[in-house]
Amino acid sequence: MHLEDYLQRHAQQQPDKIAAVSANQTISYGQLWQQVQQESRRYTPGVPVPFTTTQDINFLITYMAIHHAGAIAIPLPSMVPTGSICCDSLPPGLADILFTTGTTGTSKGVMISHKALMADAENLIEGQLFCNDLTFVISGPLNHIGSLSKIWPVITLGATLHILEGMKDLNAFFTALCSYPKTATFLVPANTRMILQLCPQRLAEVAPHIDFIESGAAPLPHSDMQELCRLLPHARLYNTYASTETGIISTYNFNDGRCIPGCLGRPMSHSHISITSEGHVACTGDTLMSGYTDTPATDWHPHIITTSDLGHLDDEGMLRLTGRESDVINVGGFKVAPAEVEEAAMSLPTVKDCICIATPHPITGQALKLLVVTPQGCSLDKRQTARQLSQLLEPHKVPMLYEQVDHICRTYNGKLDRKAYQQ
Repeated sequence: MHLEDYLQRHAQQQPDKIAAVSANQTISYGQLWQQVQQESRRYTPGVPVPFTTTQDINFLITYMAIHHAGAIAIPLPSMVPTGSICCDSLPPGLADILFTTGTTGTSKGVMISHKALMADAENLIEGQLFCNDLTFVISGPLNHIGSLSKIWPVITLGATLHILEGMKDLNAFFTALCSYPKTATFLVPANTRMILQLCPQRLAEVAPHIDFIESGAAPLPHSDMQELCRLLPHARLYNTYASTETGIISTYNFNDGRCIPGCLGRPMSHSHISITSEGHVACTGDTLMSGYTDTPATDWHPHIITTSDLGHLDDEGMLRLTGRESDVINVGGFKVAPAEVEEAAMSLPTVKDCICIATPHPITGQALKLLVVTPQGCSLDKRQTARQLSQLLEPHKVPMLYEQVDHICRTYNGKLDRKAYQQ
């Protein structure tokens, strides 16, 4: 069954149940199915359909109508001209083409099949205990797998979506969380940090409504994990390992009494993880992409995807990440994962946000530099920060240089934009 088959089933069995809410719009399963059928007449089977992503019910109608017609959905951010996408030769069975953010290189078109989409949905349902009386609050961009993938289990189970126009209006976010008996949401680490710094009490106040929160797209600092556990003692709090290419692979509820840093849990039922001899995370299973749009047909449907993520499997079979090979900084022969430095720095009360970058050095070749955003009204004490980090890190991992900045560059989905700082 495809996602739209489940939509049709729910429209027949529970036509009046609310399928989605956005801004001042509400749509039932019966209405959604009717509009999807009408909209699907505009599309031709097998033809890619680029369209601009909107954070509302109209996106949901367009996205599912394209699928229902047998066409291929290509949701794009508003800054990308829809006429610039060229997909001349594509494998059968495709549902979506999603474009990566390009944080580690050039943005690529990732082909996702209906089979992979449903395997992702089933992984999330099993791994995070989605249920049909849940309302999932989406605040992230729907052209990115982090938020788009939450549509899949919700529609499969006949639950409810509440779609927000980003996180600029925190009142709308908290109102959505407490408007239903049981809610869940997905937050990138940057948004989690913003909430914890600006309004932790409001998060605690809506705690009775929150079933679970998922974090993804980038590592969540351990200090933020601990604070979430304190504010939401009864909620499930997940760190998930996923990417556009691999799909949804593993997840870990860190509100388990241990709050293990860097842990991303065991692979879910449709996925498998192995570690290469070089320490790279390799993934297999039904959630893998069908390939990139610019690769030859011989490279379609890869059986294994070896990522640039570095990690290991612990004694419990849970994935522990240590960083990305492409991010590693060589300091006089010592290899440093900047994420480890950032993790330590984010635990300091004087650091609101930060990024560790490489800067040229006449002796070591490269040195570590920490760019820091401080809380409002605070100035960066470079010596004190270095002393504090020396208590948390090995000597070669303590940055040599420090600079206070107004903001840290991030991609639209919350990842640190390391390319913006390359020299």
